[in-house]
Amino acid sequence: MTWIEPIARGWVVRGEVPGPDVDEFADPVAITGALATGIGGLLAVQHPQRTPAALAKGATLDEALPAAREALHALRDEHYDEVSNVVALYQVDGPDASACGLLCLVDPAAVDVDGTLRVRHSEEVYPAVVAERAAALAGLGCATSAAMLVPVTDGDVLTEAVTAAIGRAGSPAVQAKDAAGRAHRLWLLGPGGERQALLELAGRRPLLVADGNHRVAAASGTGKLLALITGGPDLRIGAFHRVLAGTGKTLADLERAWRAAGLTVDPAGEPRPGVVVARAGDGAIEVVLPVPDGPGPHIDHATVERVLLADALGLDPEGDHVRPIPAGADPGPDADALLMLAPVSLAELLAVHAAGRTMPRKCTYFQPKPRSGLLLADLHL
Repeated sequence: MTWIEPIARGWVVRGEVPGPDVDEFADPVAITGALATGIGGLLAVQHPQRTPAALAKGATLDEALPAAREALHALRDEHYDEVSNVVALYQVDGPDASACGLLCLVDPAAVDVDGTLRVRHSEEVYPAVVAERAAALAGLGCATSAAMLVPVTDGDVLTEAVTAAIGRAGSPAVQAKDAAGRAHRLWLLGPGGERQALLELAGRRPLLVADGNHRVAAASGTGKLLALITGGPDLRIGAFHRVLAGTGKTLADLERAWRAAGLTVDPAGEPRPGVVVARAGDGAIEVVLPVPDGPGPHIDHATVERVLLADALGLDPEGDHVRPIPAGADPGPDADALLMLAPVSLAELLAVHAAGRTMPRKCTYFQPKPRSGLLLADLHL
């Protein structure tokens, strides 16, 4: 395939997406908890080993995948119409942000003539998460949610072209709202000169992963990634925090450990660049982060994982006691403390990319994201 192309075989939803928005669940604990309440849909299909039935049997992901494939086929028959050889013009609007772009298939391993990846990771990834997602994707053979990719430069040109195409497209094929009240609409676009021009425009510049670094890495094995390519016009980056869970540590324990490590600890204000706020129960403190050695830009999340967690507390940032969580999400019933970090700016992200580096894992939360489940894509064709 060329590196950006239409969806050869897909399924567009009729009415409501079956189940919750799968991309709103930040970690396995939240996914397992949601599935335990009886909700299913695409969330159960993407994470079949975490359903109550699979947990009762002690089933592995591989063992749970046959039932997940059957469930996916049933959901497609009941809730979707099959489509072929299409891309989608996509628009999402909300009170906080808006975006429009092209929903299509992308080869995540494509390279330029000089061997540089066309799709460039913005953040590091958790290898275990990538392996799990890759196994699920290969086992299902169908993409149910899209990554979000942004042109490194000239995103406004793509936005103008997509906006103009939407203005000519008539009524949308799908209209939906997400849990935050944002309105999502998509229009299916078949073969023709307009579609070809948009695909060429979307692939004119390298693409940076705004949301879905793990999905991009997982899709490398299939060679096909369902992605929304968007330049805005109004993308926002929200904060990504860290939850400490199952450590048994109180806020006083954390304060003692951080002071013993030579860190400055004060009464809590608001999280801001270089300062982390730790909340536990009704209490809160703030910790001033040391400035790392070496050339910048320096991202607070890396310092938190290395200095506050690994060095001072002896916690593995990739282990079970530390989990990332977007701002506003529920830390969970087992949370000991919430470490709140300031949002990373788009300028910082682009500066890291320009320096040939990637951001720490789970430190940016782009909004608005595409709603999962509106358009599914067959990965076998």
